[in-house]
Amino acid sequence: MAPLVVWVAFLLFAASPFAQSHFPTLEHVRPAADDDLQTEAVRELLQRLLGPRARDFVLSVNRSLPGAGPRHSGFDRFELRSLADGRISIQGSSGVAAATGLYRYLRSFCGCHISWSGDQLRLPTPLPAVSKPVRVTSANRFRYYQNVCAYSYSFVWWNWERWEREIDWMALSGINLPLAFTGQEAIWQKVYISLGLNQTEIDNFVVGPAYLAWGRMGNMHSWAGPLSNSWNKNQLNLQHQILRRMRSLGMSPILPAFAGFVPDTIRRLFPKENITRLGSWGHLNCSYSCSYLLDFQSPLFQKIGQMFMLELIKEFGTNHIYNADTFNEMTPSSSDPKYLSSISNAVFNSMTQVDPLAIWLMQGWLFVNKPSFWQPTQVKALLHGVPLGRMIILDLFADSRPAYSFTKSFYGQPFIWCMLHNFGGNTGMYGTVETINKGPFEARYFPNSTMVGTGVAPEGIEQNDVVYELMNEIGWREDPLNLTEWVMSYAERRYGKKNDRAVAAWLLLFQSVYNNTFYRPDHNRSPLVHKPSLQLDTSLWYNKSDVYEAWRQMQTAVSDLFSSETFRYDLVDVTRQSVQLLVSELYEDLKNAYLNYSIVGLQTSGNVLVHNLLPELDNLLSSDGHFLLGHWLETARSLGTNEKEADLYEFNARNQITLWGPGGNLLDYANKQWGGLVNDYYTLRWDLFVSTLIKCLEMRVPFHQAHFDQTVFQVQQHFIVNKVKYPDKPVGNTFEIAKKLFLKYYPHEKI
Repeated sequence: MAPLVVWVAFLLFAASPFAQSHFPTLEHVRPAADDDLQTEAVRELLQRLLGPRARDFVLSVNRSLPGAGPRHSGFDRFELRSLADGRISIQGSSGVAAATGLYRYLRSFCGCHISWSGDQLRLPTPLPAVSKPVRVTSANRFRYYQNVCAYSYSFVWWNWERWEREIDWMALSGINLPLAFTGQEAIWQKVYISLGLNQTEIDNFVVGPAYLAWGRMGNMHSWAGPLSNSWNKNQLNLQHQILRRMRSLGMSPILPAFAGFVPDTIRRLFPKENITRLGSWGHLNCSYSCSYLLDFQSPLFQKIGQMFMLELIKEFGTNHIYNADTFNEMTPSSSDPKYLSSISNAVFNSMTQVDPLAIWLMQGWLFVNKPSFWQPTQVKALLHGVPLGRMIILDLFADSRPAYSFTKSFYGQPFIWCMLHNFGGNTGMYGTVETINKGPFEARYFPNSTMVGTGVAPEGIEQNDVVYELMNEIGWREDPLNLTEWVMSYAERRYGKKNDRAVAAWLLLFQSVYNNTFYRPDHNRSPLVHKPSLQLDTSLWYNKSDVYEAWRQMQTAVSDLFSSETFRYDLVDVTRQSVQLLVSELYEDLKNAYLNYSIVGLQTSGNVLVHNLLPELDNLLSSDGHFLLGHWLETARSLGTNEKEADLYEFNARNQITLWGPGGNLLDYANKQWGGLVNDYYTLRWDLFVSTLIKCLEMRVPFHQAHFDQTVFQVQQHFIVNKVKYPDKPVGNTFEIAKKLFLKYYPHEKI
């Protein structure tokens, strides 16, 4: 009777307002490493970050560090204070908390900055004193990070050195709940072999490295592979390093679980099993999609799920939290609530039969992606197939379309308010700063809220640093920030000194390109990176004159900030964004010239676009190491153990950022404005478009998009196989190239 009493008590608790921030079943999701191990790990992080200046700090982890009352039980906290000898003491309740405290001190007292595009770590001597102890408790239990897609769009070619840097950034940013998906294909290899599949069947099923995210979610199969033994071994070893470091810093990494997808050849082994074939995904035909889903009521479902979990935990250990997404952008075969409940119950049981403490973390994207299917009855049925508190929902797109509000806080299941922000790892400037400054607080105080954390869940990273710095800080706050004051401080910290021109630029950017209040992910719609047509949308959510003026302000700050790595990056980025706007204007000129039968107009605008502006943009991008196609391709090739493997990985890398599939199935979805790619891919398409329009006018025939699509496809295919080796190191002087672009193209009359 005791377990029943406990369970009834929990249900009563979960229905109470106090359950807004505290679920008893989540209490075991906490750091597994002891205080000494976490202390050692965060001190090593400090040494990597500051080198000799690390001796000026005393870092330690004490999980018994006093908190801020019962409502914050289990929440991370840190304390900053000055010691008599001038050193700074930082204590945290976990390694992550101590690292967050370190970055808070560096940021608030020393004016430092850490980001993907560079660090500014000029520390004063002596260190500024902390006049009275600073004690901070996190506003939320969890700070989640990553998106299942980021493993393909950003992480896919990473080595340990790059992962180490990222995990350091995560700890300094306060992340305590990250995905850890690397190397799972090596586990599946063992499971498939144990089931009786042969190696050929496995090789014909798996996808290539750049598409693993969608193979894992059951969206696709059999494309751009196979995976070699060396790949699986490398990724397995890398996952061990990733998990060891994450856990040593007090993070709770999330491992994958079985969602029900199986290779079609499993029917050879189990011909009597009920296996459903789902519909196509991503404009792929059934050669590469239409995944097979095992019957949830079948004993084989539990057998495979448990086999995978046993192998996974045997290899990697566990922090008792697992991700599985059964219907990511795919429609269930039935909307019957009983069927949907049985699905989630079966997935959850396959976890708990191996790990009784299992918590299921699921993306809530499906409810936003297809609301016509996921009506309240269906959503509730799926969520209630799992005991309340044993599932965490990622409200993945809460920065634009929060799902908690129309699901009554996911009908009692805990959720994490996430900023998705980025699709496909696109490089355009974009943000919803006003929304992320208020959204998490509105969610926390929503009636009967079950919110347990905040998260950043971009499909790709290494762009728009400012948005992630802001969101990570929000995760620790009880109240919204003053955005004007915050971004002014950001500009000063990022460059290591105050420059009024740079501050003015950032204020303009924050009120325009970084403040989309229309809730549309429009940052990747620029004509520059999309297949030319006469129907492209050039509408904006912001006043482009603000970006042009920010461009001018940044250019005038060059003489003062030229030594700053982060300023150089931002100058390239603001110039790139301005050129993107100029491309849109030239596109409109081209379209109008065609509609007005002006061959001269087409030639004039086309010449500027194809022979001047785009090549000069390519030169600018090629001058900064953060915008290089060559780096993406070379890191892909570096993982190959022979020429054949290296060629396959380069094919994966080229295809993903362009055609995305065999036939341009998700064409340009993962577009990038990179040096080399602009010249040899985007410019060639626009050149063909302009020449085609001119020919149409000369021959007095209409422009046919379908015919153009067939022709331009050959250009796109050629890029995939052109074998051109692009520089993986910067070429040219960024400031000289940026100045030339500014003087030549700055639209004075439009400001």
